[in-house]
Amino acid sequence: MIRLIIIILSVIFYPNLLSAQNKITIGLQMEPPNLDPTAGAASDIDEVVYGNIFEGLVRIDQYGKIQSGLALSWDISKDGRSYVFHLAEGVKFHDGTDFDAYDVKFSFNRARAKNSTNAKKYIFKPIVMIDVFDSFTIMITLDHARSDFLFNIGLGDAVIVGEESAANNVYNPVGTGPFKFKRWIRGERIELIANDQYWGGAVWLERVTFKFITDPLSAYTAMMAGDIDAFPNYPAPENLFLFEIDPTFDVIVGLTAGETILSTNNKSAPFDNILVRRAMAYAINRQEIIDGAMFGNAVPIGSHFAPDHPYYVDLTALYTQNLTKARALLKEAGYEQGFTASLKLPPPIYARRTGELIAYQLAKIGIDLKIENMEWAQWIDQVLRHKNYDLTIVSHVEPMDIVIYANPNYYFGYDNKDFQKIIDDIDHSNDKAQTEKLYQEAQRKIADDAVNGYLFQLGKYGVWKKNLMGMWRNYPIRANVLRDVYFAEAQ
Repeated sequence: MIRLIIIILSVIFYPNLLSAQNKITIGLQMEPPNLDPTAGAASDIDEVVYGNIFEGLVRIDQYGKIQSGLALSWDISKDGRSYVFHLAEGVKFHDGTDFDAYDVKFSFNRARAKNSTNAKKYIFKPIVMIDVFDSFTIMITLDHARSDFLFNIGLGDAVIVGEESAANNVYNPVGTGPFKFKRWIRGERIELIANDQYWGGAVWLERVTFKFITDPLSAYTAMMAGDIDAFPNYPAPENLFLFEIDPTFDVIVGLTAGETILSTNNKSAPFDNILVRRAMAYAINRQEIIDGAMFGNAVPIGSHFAPDHPYYVDLTALYTQNLTKARALLKEAGYEQGFTASLKLPPPIYARRTGELIAYQLAKIGIDLKIENMEWAQWIDQVLRHKNYDLTIVSHVEPMDIVIYANPNYYFGYDNKDFQKIIDDIDHSNDKAQTEKLYQEAQRKIADDAVNGYLFQLGKYGVWKKNLMGMWRNYPIRANVLRDVYFAEAQ
């Protein structure tokens, strides 16, 4: 209703909007491996489908705040364990089936099932009971109060899917969102069309095309030629100044939740030896990497935590480059002559560039890295799923995801009971001061153990046409939500 009122007022006071462009082409560097955010770990899935095709009970906005979604409102019990959600009525999935409380129950039970492939299965673990009161009222009860529950169910991993269509969402996604899936031309683009039965009101855009451009030079050429209207996360920060001096573009530099790390297989020799991991930490020069790979456009980190979060502890001084210490630690570990290892790199430019610099820096202490460049599907299969790797570089873009270190089966292979106890204490803490203290303790623990090489926080470099309105400045979650995006016609 609110969006409909805005449209009516806009037509009255800004009639030129009627003739404004109603289709958009968005550049993405990476092609998603599939289109089901509840069955895949790649953030590239959410960049296409979150808030566009699929919706959750709640949604996360560009400021990281929780907003209503398919649940218009909710009540929380005094003990913080039970949430009663009041759902929107008259909502239909794109295949014409009705949305109701039973779809919520199906989606959450599917996500937390033993055979679930949900990458964030842990966010459903606290759920002990789901009660459907009626078609549009549902209560979810947790084993204990959790302050992050609402935020977690606003992630792409918790979107609501229909039982009739869930099995085919990987390649034919069916949701309740403002846009419907039209087609996917592999290696080239994904096309969406406006959902004319969208329960949330009319949208401005009629057609959306996500075009995949992996090469930074091609991205620049496509933008300048007008083939691309927006690159929400432009892959070449070294070229931003070319757009800044062009009056037809806006350049918006924001933040992401992405900690870029040298991920390490802690269960594989020699990386199961803390002395080796600490030696690598002393061999790394973060600023050299930031200057060389990101052209200065990144913030160094010393642990797996976002620098803009109030609980952040600056641990970058714990390991500053000291090649003498690094070599001594390798000698103590029994690798005085160094060793050879693989460095498997996913497609993003930041990973490839950072990988070259990491290989150069570690070579100074005798570690010879053999670089293997991979496509996402290959990387997910070998590294993330089967843990067949030594080292890799990737940006973990989910907010507040330090909890992944408490999972010994995660691809890091970090199995530390003390750290797991810290995270368990966080889960059961209802005191803000205590929670902050515990998160800071968690940061120090994984930094001291040099679980991974902590490099930099990834920035968001948005470039789009000057008259394009409503794009996100920041990436509190990895998403390009287009329901409120439009082109303004010059008066």
